[in-house]
Amino acid sequence: MISFAFKRLLLAIPTLLVMLTAIFVLVRLVPGDAASVILGDQATEASLRAMRARLGLDQPIQVQYLHFLGEVLTGNLGQSLSSGRTVVQEVLLVLPSTIQLTLAAIVIGIVLGLPLGILAALGRNNWIDYVSRLVSLVGLSFPAFVSGILLLIVFAIQLGWFPVLASDSTDPIERLRSLALPALNLGLILMAYVVRVTRSSMLGVLGEDYIRTARAKGVTPTRLVMRHALRNGLIPVVTVVGLYFGTLIGNSVLTEIIFNRPGLGKLIFGALNARDYTLLEGLMIIFAICVIVVNTLTDITYGLIDPRVKYK
Repeated sequence: MISFAFKRLLLAIPTLLVMLTAIFVLVRLVPGDAASVILGDQATEASLRAMRARLGLDQPIQVQYLHFLGEVLTGNLGQSLSSGRTVVQEVLLVLPSTIQLTLAAIVIGIVLGLPLGILAALGRNNWIDYVSRLVSLVGLSFPAFVSGILLLIVFAIQLGWFPVLASDSTDPIERLRSLALPALNLGLILMAYVVRVTRSSMLGVLGEDYIRTARAKGVTPTRLVMRHALRNGLIPVVTVVGLYFGTLIGNSVLTEIIFNRPGLGKLIFGALNARDYTLLEGLMIIFAICVIVVNTLTDITYGLIDPRVKYK
């Protein structure tokens, strides 16, 4: 298992280099000039040249790239042009809120989606199956900003069960009420994916010969599903959860704006509006590293669920 995990970590290194190169190129394709953002539109040409020299923007592109890689590998992601704080400081201010939202959304998606997918597979073509497929279709059909607005209108404005805007209260109950709607907004989308994949995977596993043999031996239905069928059907589900993490980043931007929550998604939107290229670049690097780490952990989880994966 250690050898398998080490190989997966080695494979993540070239992926990271490709992602860093793409970020370096994309940020420099964004219209505008970082020196003009810092000094303002009334800056003289001489001061602009001096600022570009200070930022290293007057260097050849290959020199800028090598300097960029060196700074990233040493953990220096630069300094925000708008606030003056380092990118790491900006991220640490909002990171707890993003972690709470992400974990809550994943928990909601798995807790609701996995049992519903199993029930749909066990009762194929009955009313539970039809309801689960309908719920999955609705969850996949609504964009995050549409479902977020609908949740706000129904549960916050009309029913008044949850606050309209995020609360900075220290009361844990109020914080949970403030977290509920945005987490549900992202969790329902994941639930739709999990329901579909779990149903499809379980239908394939339940038709295998070893399942029929276990039934013939008198294995109880609960043990048959949880011990034999579910474990072999979990790999596609783990894949969906790992892949959804990348989608969650995009949806979190819209969700944090709609519900006025602090977070990395809202921070990256603010960096775009302010043309804060250093902060934007640093946030993209952090997002890329998070996605690569999650995908690597997903690969390692395959080996824990199904030992045969380690030997392929």
